[in-house]
Amino acid sequence: MRTPLFVLIWLVIGGVLFAVSVALGNDYVFFAGYVVLQYVVLGTAWNILGGYCGYVNFGSAAFFALGAYSTVAIYKFYPLPIPLLLPISAVVSGVVGFGMGYLTLRLRGAFFAIATLALAVVLETLVVNWDYVGGSRGAYIIRPEEIEPIGNYIRYLFLIMLLLAIGAITVARLIERSRLGYGFATIRDDELAAEASGVPTLRLKLTATTISGALMGMAGAPFPYYIGYLQPSSTFGLDYAVNSIAMPLIGGTTSWVGPLIGALLLGSMQQIATVTISSAVNLLIVGCVLVAFVIVAPNGIIGLFHTYLQRKPDDFVGRRRLDADLPGSVP
Repeated sequence: MRTPLFVLIWLVIGGVLFAVSVALGNDYVFFAGYVVLQYVVLGTAWNILGGYCGYVNFGSAAFFALGAYSTVAIYKFYPLPIPLLLPISAVVSGVVGFGMGYLTLRLRGAFFAIATLALAVVLETLVVNWDYVGGSRGAYIIRPEEIEPIGNYIRYLFLIMLLLAIGAITVARLIERSRLGYGFATIRDDELAAEASGVPTLRLKLTATTISGALMGMAGAPFPYYIGYLQPSSTFGLDYAVNSIAMPLIGGTTSWVGPLIGALLLGSMQQIATVTISSAVNLLIVGCVLVAFVIVAPNGIIGLFHTYLQRKPDDFVGRRRLDADLPGSVP
């Protein structure tokens, strides 16, 4: 399927989803849907580095927070529309992602993961001590009640995140089917062999950290307007780091479809639990589902589906051969 047709199909799906949400007449659908779509973007962004390249990143919350606090810093100076804030946050987070990659991508395995976690701690410390963006006290963002012709402002935020999710999915699909994606796959499979074969592994990894960081920053840009009051614990929370990793792992990390499936499944379960039980059980749900999938489907839902497709033709051929050996049968 060509990319323009792919984008058109997803825009139609998004338009239908938005129309159905409006028809339901319950604005909580937009509040919950925004969070789920936000995790679609974060999971897809994490998968570009963690799934395609095989480098586990524990610093997702840091890039998400960079996007959110970029919005706060600009809001304090001169408020801009959210569509203008998205590219600014992408540049800020992308530059930090490039810098982080340049400093840490010579590390591998657990050492790289620890370094990304340290980045989140360092950035949180800087934000807590930066009074311009509120510091430890936090910062208020005043948003309009409505925006014409969409109506309630939360619908506007939902629509922006919906378009951003479609954009992130399209970028991931383009990467997966390009030479860049094949280069990422060689790094994931055997980086030493890729280097020996002349693959520019460092340049590819820097590209992955930059794209991943930029998408995460864009996911965080509208967040201050969504929450209204932003404090360090809101953006640097464990939820974003854990969910960004768990959702691609549950869905499958070798394809752009995996993070989408994992985010829709796990994000919806968390929103239902928030309404029916408490938001305190969200991480418990993530842990239980992740353990279950590690046991049942270690390669995620996509891996389980591929295994089923690979086994099914063998079973069919086996049955046909058995029938052909029966007396009087025609092969």
